[in-house]
Amino acid sequence: MRSISSCAAAYRITEGALLMFITITRDILYRIAAGAGVCALLAALFFLLPASEQPAAQTGAEAEAATASITDWGLSFQTNGQPPVGNASVEELAQYGAYYLGDTGQKTIYLTFDAGYENGYTATILDALKKHNAPACFFVVGNYIDSAPELVQRMVDEGHIVGNHTLHHPDMSTISDPASFAAELSGLEEKFTALTGQPMQKFYRPPQGKFSEENLKQAQELEYTTVFWSLAYVDWYTDNQPTEEHAFSKLLPRIHNGAIVLLHSTSETNARILDELLTRWEQEGYTFGSLTELTAA
Repeated sequence: MRSISSCAAAYRITEGALLMFITITRDILYRIAAGAGVCALLAALFFLLPASEQPAAQTGAEAEAATASITDWGLSFQTNGQPPVGNASVEELAQYGAYYLGDTGQKTIYLTFDAGYENGYTATILDALKKHNAPACFFVVGNYIDSAPELVQRMVDEGHIVGNHTLHHPDMSTISDPASFAAELSGLEEKFTALTGQPMQKFYRPPQGKFSEENLKQAQELEYTTVFWSLAYVDWYTDNQPTEEHAFSKLLPRIHNGAIVLLHSTSETNARILDELLTRWEQEGYTFGSLTELTAA
């Protein structure tokens, strides 16, 4: 009796263990099957996704398109005393005969003034330039020639370049029609020649620094040199003029070899500081060059 009972007990234990093993094994198999199903689904999705879902490297054409989309001239000053990085390089601009920087191996500064209208300060600026024998380029618009012809004539008489800032000062980057683009430049040329009896020198600055790649091509086809800048500061708000200290803090540390400096002739601050500014640049060993020298180099 004891032997049969022991066998029965052993059988029940073995049967229970077997059932437990089957139950556990079946659960594991279900889990494995479920996991395998997920993997299979993911693999199917990987192969079925279109190639366009994968990130692609930028092509050369896309890089050129990104460059062509730039419409506002901008600079990044990284080290004082060194030329800034423009949002188009010297080499890129050179394809269109355009400049923002001169020879960085020479301590030469090219002075340029944007003259959208006369604000009573240009005569003082011309006095300072004459004192330092410093040539400059004044980029004027049609209204300036109409309203201040005597100052334009003085610029010419004292050896400065009068450059083309367009007839009406529009956003030139929005003008794609070649005839409309040319009219903005030729219209100013006609006013200048009627006043001075001389042809206008072919230097062009886009109003507000707004441009397109097509504009650069159009200006080049009209035999113009497009001139941007490598040093400027916020000097154009006539009702919120910078202090002399602020102006010097921007213009002295950032000066660099081959700098094309943009100042506004409408700035009272510029008129006050120009004599001292030129003196301090000269003390640092800089000389002043004309844009004709820049393009001839």
